[in-house]
Amino acid sequence: MNLSNLKPAEGATKTSKRVGRGQGSGRGGTSARGHKGAKSRSGYSSKVGFEGGQMPLQRRVPKFGFKNINRIEYRGINLDTIQQLSERKSLTDISFDTLIENGLAGKNDLIKILGRGELKTKLNITVHAFTETAKNAIVNAGGNATILS
Repeated sequence: MNLSNLKPAEGATKTSKRVGRGQGSGRGGTSARGHKGAKSRSGYSSKVGFEGGQMPLQRRVPKFGFKNINRIEYRGINLDTIQQLSERKSLTDISFDTLIENGLAGKNDLIKILGRGELKTKLNITVHAFTETAKNAIVNAGGNATILS
């Protein structure tokens, strides 16, 4: 074996279609583009969503709603989840850092405690926001609900 007789494996390479190289090739004349029209010209490209002059879908469908740029997005964590965490790790103080360490929130999240579930242990919770029901449940269990600034 030497470099002069190396060749790729059988079926590994394909020869490309050579269009526009005369009538004898079978792909001469119109070069497999059909007759006339924009699609047969060089440099043709249609707009995304172009429907041949018909009103495109993105213009037929009505606009609705808006994005409030002042919206504050909270990561909601329910009381039953907090209760499970405190029982599993035997915690009395739950802070933003505790929730991050246990994978309940990301470091860039704002956290809001929600009122689903029941709190059986006295906990001191420090996060960004609370719902009224969650705050009442924490206080009734003998704990503190402190808001981070």
